[in-house]
Amino acid sequence: MMKKVLLFLAVSAISFNGKAQIQTPQPSPSAKIEQKVGLTDVTLEYSRPGVRGREVFGDLVPYGKVWRTGANENTKITFSDDIVIDGKDLPAGTYAIYTIPKQNEWEVMFYNKTDNWGLPQEWDENEVALKTTVEAQTMPINMETFTIMIDELQNDSAALNFIWDDTVAILKFEVPTDKKATTSIEQVMSGEPGPNDYFAAASYYHDAGKDLEQAYEWIQKATEGEEVAFWVWRRKSLIEADMGKKEAAVESAQKSLAAAEKAGNADYAKMNKDSLEEWGAM
Repeated sequence: MMKKVLLFLAVSAISFNGKAQIQTPQPSPSAKIEQKVGLTDVTLEYSRPGVRGREVFGDLVPYGKVWRTGANENTKITFSDDIVIDGKDLPAGTYAIYTIPKQNEWEVMFYNKTDNWGLPQEWDENEVALKTTVEAQTMPINMETFTIMIDELQNDSAALNFIWDDTVAILKFEVPTDKKATTSIEQVMSGEPGPNDYFAAASYYHDAGKDLEQAYEWIQKATEGEEVAFWVWRRKSLIEADMGKKEAAVESAQKSLAAAEKAGNADYAKMNKDSLEEWGAM
């Protein structure tokens, strides 16, 4: 009899544990954004409350008080490299983002401890890795759901846009792209670089407004092979044009155009035609 009772209890426990759990949508759904800025990886994790007919700033989110900048767990951001905000260094790592919204500006704080649910029970100013102030602006449209965007992407910078209801606060940050790219180029060029390496190095120097003579030397090496891609000829033509080598730029653009048309790439074909027309060659 005892064996039967134990067997019944075991089967009941299995049946109970195997029952499906009720699933309902969260009022502030979580979001995760992974963005490459230059050569730096930025990961943002946060929860997104909605307006739902409420007055947000000055009421739901009081002015002058620390806000978790989202809902539920800490809003967290991770930088794979040291970055710069408002001239201040912020080491690579993961931080909780807290803000103090005001009518015309927000204080933005990067907090070392990220294991809080919402605000820390006791705020520790020593845990603030960086603090800065940004302008708060009124938008012509309303954003129902709280949104943080990693926007305004450049090779060496981007911006965090905090948007909710009719308000946006924008925080720019800078990443060490030039340092990392230059180090990479120097390392590869000191070895045995190939055509792709020469093209990448020339393109970076050209885009970053660095030494055009050096960029030209590298792009020439990238075009020494028998089969050169249309995008390589295109880059060579742009470098030559910026150096005032008009005839050479036209010749390179014509090669890029022919190769692009052969490959069926309408975008590059148009770009080359536009350049040739600008340079008086069409």
